Amino acid sequence: MIRVPRMVTATTAALMLVVGLPAMANASPRPAHTPPPSESIPSVPPGSSNEQLPAGWQVTGEGTARQLVWRSSDQVPMGDARVEFYAGDRLLGQPVPGKDGRTFRLALDGARLGPAKELQVRAGGRRLDAPDTARAPLAPRPNTPMQRATPPPANPVDPGKPGPYRTASGEYALKSVRLPDFPAPVEMRATVVGPTNAPGRRPLALFLHGRHYTCFGKGEETGDWPCAPGAKQVPSYRGYLKAQKLLASQGYVTVSISANGVNGQDYAAADGGAQARSSLIRQHLARWADWSAKPKGAPAPVRAVSRTDMSRVLLVGHSRGGEGVNRAALDSLSRPPAASDGYQGPVRWRIRGNVLIGPTIFGHNPVPDVPSTTILPGCDGDVSDLQGQTYVDGTRGVSRGAALHSAVYMVGANHNFFNAEWTPGQAQAPADDDFSPDDTPDRVCSPGTKSRLTATQQQTAGATYIAASAHLFVAGDDRVRPLLDGSNRRAPSAGAAQILTHAVGAKRTPAIVPDTSVTVTGGRLCSQVTPDPAASCLNGEKDGASPHFNHWETPREPGRYAVAMRWTKPGSAVQMRPARPFSVAGNEALALRVIVPPNTTGTPLDVALTDTSGRRVTLGRVTVDGLPGTDRTASSWGREVRVPLSAAAKAKLNLKQIKAVELTPRNRSGRAWLMDAWGWRPGTPAVRPAELLRMDIGRLTVKEGNSGTRTHHVPIRVTGHGSGQVRLFVEEPGADEPTSRLVTLRPGTDTVDVPVKVTGNTRYGAEVGHNVFVKAVRGAVIGSHHGGVLVQNDDPAPTITVTPVKDRVTEGQSLTWRVSLSDVADTELPVDLVILPVSGGTELSTLDVSARWLDDVFGESPAPARPLSKMYDEPGVPAGVPAGKKSVEVSVPTIKDKVAEPEEKLRLQMVTYDDDTWEPKPGPVFTGTVLDAS
Repeated sequence: MIRVPRMVTATTAALMLVVGLPAMANASPRPAHTPPPSESIPSVPPGSSNEQLPAGWQVTGEGTARQLVWRSSDQVPMGDARVEFYAGDRLLGQPVPGKDGRTFRLALDGARLGPAKELQVRAGGRRLDAPDTARAPLAPRPNTPMQRATPPPANPVDPGKPGPYRTASGEYALKSVRLPDFPAPVEMRATVVGPTNAPGRRPLALFLHGRHYTCFGKGEETGDWPCAPGAKQVPSYRGYLKAQKLLASQGYVTVSISANGVNGQDYAAADGGAQARSSLIRQHLARWADWSAKPKGAPAPVRAVSRTDMSRVLLVGHSRGGEGVNRAALDSLSRPPAASDGYQGPVRWRIRGNVLIGPTIFGHNPVPDVPSTTILPGCDGDVSDLQGQTYVDGTRGVSRGAALHSAVYMVGANHNFFNAEWTPGQAQAPADDDFSPDDTPDRVCSPGTKSRLTATQQQTAGATYIAASAHLFVAGDDRVRPLLDGSNRRAPSAGAAQILTHAVGAKRTPAIVPDTSVTVTGGRLCSQVTPDPAASCLNGEKDGASPHFNHWETPREPGRYAVAMRWTKPGSAVQMRPARPFSVAGNEALALRVIVPPNTTGTPLDVALTDTSGRRVTLGRVTVDGLPGTDRTASSWGREVRVPLSAAAKAKLNLKQIKAVELTPRNRSGRAWLMDAWGWRPGTPAVRPAELLRMDIGRLTVKEGNSGTRTHHVPIRVTGHGSGQVRLFVEEPGADEPTSRLVTLRPGTDTVDVPVKVTGNTRYGAEVGHNVFVKAVRGAVIGSHHGGVLVQNDDPAPTITVTPVKDRVTEGQSLTWRVSLSDVADTELPVDLVILPVSGGTELSTLDVSARWLDDVFGESPAPARPLSKMYDEPGVPAGVPAGKKSVEVSVPTIKDKVAEPEEKLRLQMVTYDDDTWEPKPGPVFTGTVLDAS
């Protein structure tokens, strides 16, 4: 019997996510309570409709004990995106992965599934259970062939050129640290590269890799922690040496830290390990602060390089490491709750900026007052929805808007190759290209196409833009800003890579940021996240995927809008009027982020402003090109275009009182979406973090009780000053989607008005979660974004017994046993009947039982013939007693053949699970006998 690890599971219906309790892009489960079952697909329960489910899917149990199970024909690699179950576009939740890497289980908690044909498994926006029909092929547009764009002008300053300093490198390994909720200690290991002859104290750049296999050897890679004897740790932290050496030559001390201990244990963390990664980062920063003050106590590689200036720190995070550095920046500005944090020392550093490479953002909680660069790999095959776009879009309006937040779209880059230790031919451990097309070549992302970057090209471009971020955010060199802020400049060192940028922040003044207060004429205000096709911005089946319109934890998210335009003749103007006039005075240009369909070129738009007196002036014309894209890319991405305000000033338009923006397409037909429009002027303003409120949601655990009804409230923690506004989502078990509302916060708030009523009884039952999650709207930041009230069972489990009904039959009949409880329970009690080898005589084989039963229970085929106990390691027949029943019969249907055979045996052992440790408890052994019918 292959047992699901303790951290992943816990009793059949609860420690996992509830249906509709939204998950986030890859699969770490929310706290749940499910027993460690066999890795076989469960048997079909009475009255279920499994015969209507798509291949690979099963439902087991009844009521609150129902589980949805999917088994992949191939192993699902360990990666950064999270595995999620969907019903159409409705997120069901994050399943618990099995040890076999193929089986995934989600507790349904009594909720409905909807039409079986709509079931889907996704990770990072891509389908795992079928061809990705969510992204139908993008048809080439007439007369708009995909072509390589003309390179933009070179920026006068190229941050990709090596600097003048000599460098030294080495590694350190310190005593491991313990982090909350992680049973095993986490390593404190890093590789250091820094200058040896740079004057004065030098800025520090810390790198954190993403979620990858932790161990390798003996022909396989695993996500174990610690690694098994004889296995080696995957040295993911050594994968950024190219970027480290470049920065070190330019005068930066760099350190790349290892996080295998987090990767191997983050599957049970509700935030995917973000808080743990933040704690690990700050543990290292604390050591560097010590060594900066007292270098004699530092490891040799640290003493070999220049001393650090801890007031100038850049964090660089790849994938889940990106979310980790974002949380570390937040936690350095405002302290997280002690119970969840693995570092409680003083903050003796200042983080000047973040670089996020193909990042996850499960919590949708970007830090608004720390400048950031988010690199979006156009051929990302892991976090393929490019959800890191939220690090840009999600900062709008939250704080003062002084920090620059840049998106760098790198055409032809995949997810893995930014890390040399994840790159074939460079890595010590086995590695692969995460962009894995099927038999049909992809015209943008298949290796060898003109747009696809080689590993060396990708690593060089990545290092160049990391260095650009360091020079702008840490060194304050405004000359490199045009490489990051949408000014359409290129860095020659990045080579042939096609790199596009846009940005928000840096004191841009808002003109049009679409919301329900904006009146649209000639187009429509569209919802970025909604299940309503008529209201949606994009039709994914026709328009492809957009990083801007990624789903979060809910199928409907108020507050996220764009303006959709569609025209069939030139001159079809779209006018947008905000609720109040806005000012663009003092700016040089109006900057717009506009999406046009992938592979289109030359969409011309005239841009006009109208002031409150009614005077209208056409500023000029912009031309917008689509990105190279296919059905496998998230390439409906906003291009930044700018039109000078000089014509408005010349015509004496009142730039302080603008009431409308108008876009007029000049081609025959087309589509476009306006993300936003801003007054723009050059420069990088100083960033002084605002004193924002910080909100962390907790989880209250209560006993159900034996009688009566009690009301509980979701605990929250609010620290900081002033007031802020958040959008709170509340989901109850069985709901199709959460409800949401705006909530105003003030310091000292310790509850939210989410009453949870709990009625007690004396029957054994499952834990039930009542969940809330939250995102910032204005004047606030979010730490722990998810919590609620967990209602625990406090009644003893019934005694389980197994008795034979028919344990001696003739072939063609069914061996049958009855599993009985001493009392009725409110949840299914998990029981496995594990098939053991027969000690003497002939064992029943796969050819002796019903092929339908073999497929339903184990997902196995009869051929080749093999003993039932040898199908795989310790196969088990699920035999749980459904909620509300005292017994269930478990049958093994045999088939009649014409072959003369001796009597055959089937040996079963009852296995239950400990309520506290969830360790398996082997019980009695039962033997069935099948006689020959010939």
